Amino acid sequence: MLFCFVLPLQAQETFKEFHGKVFDTETNDVLVFANVGLKGTNVSTITNAEGEFTLKISSDVTADKVIVSSLGYQSVELALTELEKGFAKIKLSPMVTELSEVNLTAYSSAEALVRAVFADKAKNNLREDVLMTAFYRETIKKRKRNVSLTEAVINLYKQPNASVKKDVLELHKARKSTDYKRLDTVALKLQGGPFSVLYIDVMKYPEYIFTDRSIGYYDFTFAAPSTVNDKPVYVVRFRQKEEIPPPGYEGKLFIDAETLALTSASYSLIIGNEREASEMFVKRKPRDVNVIPTRASYRVDYREKNGKWYYGYGSVQLAFKVSKRRKWFNSHYSLSSEMAVTDWETNPTGKVALIKDRLKPTVIIADAVSGFSDPEFWGPYNVIEPEKSIESAINKIRRKLKKEKGS
Repeated sequence: MLFCFVLPLQAQETFKEFHGKVFDTETNDVLVFANVGLKGTNVSTITNAEGEFTLKISSDVTADKVIVSSLGYQSVELALTELEKGFAKIKLSPMVTELSEVNLTAYSSAEALVRAVFADKAKNNLREDVLMTAFYRETIKKRKRNVSLTEAVINLYKQPNASVKKDVLELHKARKSTDYKRLDTVALKLQGGPFSVLYIDVMKYPEYIFTDRSIGYYDFTFAAPSTVNDKPVYVVRFRQKEEIPPPGYEGKLFIDAETLALTSASYSLIIGNEREASEMFVKRKPRDVNVIPTRASYRVDYREKNGKWYYGYGSVQLAFKVSKRRKWFNSHYSLSSEMAVTDWETNPTGKVALIKDRLKPTVIIADAVSGFSDPEFWGPYNVIEPEKSIESAINKIRRKLKKEKGS
């Protein structure tokens, strides 16, 4: 059964690790997807579902400041010495933004603003080839239990948004574990792997949601403004028009008020007809099995440096109900994939991975790798801290492997 939507920077031999957790100052809630980056560099990571992060910095880097930011919050700048004291607890304050009436009336409609965003993408986004290091994680859960986990460091050869050339992916490091007993007799596989979260980069691949024509399929309205990196942003809600048959999408776009750069987008599938929605994802399955999608959510974040924005993070969250003929109960699965850019450098020569080393858009990443390695497997590469449940699953797997080796 296949689900479908429709690497290396040189590692330094020595590095330092900094750990912490990010909170909301008012509610004390943890902040998910907060960006933690080394000031003046392209090195960064994000917080996980527990609000926790680990930032690895090469020992020869001279930068000494870390910036922590999150959508709708005031950024905080810290000295590295503050993080060296142990597990840092960082609090961000919500920022209330009021755009002037002139800002709000600068466009005849929210749709006109969205069209301007895509018209200006060549101005606002990176224009040169860049070589990115990215961390990718793919998990499958049966109800609340982890049954499959794949992690990888990816070399991402990113092409300018104005270029017709497709981005190139190369697998650098990877590991996986799958509990096939809990998957029963149905094998859930995510076709595309890292491409599934790369293709939600709507500024590079607008054909998957917003083209000049398909923008007209949606109703757009202004929501309350917010902030990104202490800068005001328009917030635009969108939903596919009632007269356009589903499946379609609804969500929010966050647009920098000054430059009209898209800073973030979060949206979900309007499922509607279950059969049509199923055909969007399921490419092959046993005849006696029905797979019905119950949720499909997407998020893409962009980061800014020197006035240019680049793809920084993508997340795809899917949920399915699986029924099998002559079985009394349905099985409920959730699939999650996310990819975060943790470092990048310009690639002026346009060098890309050799054809034989490139990942294909049809790749099933879990089939391309095998086994978990030692705790130092990632070395100096920045990764997203595992959630507590995932971390427990990994530790259990490690204990089992050690037990098997000792017997």
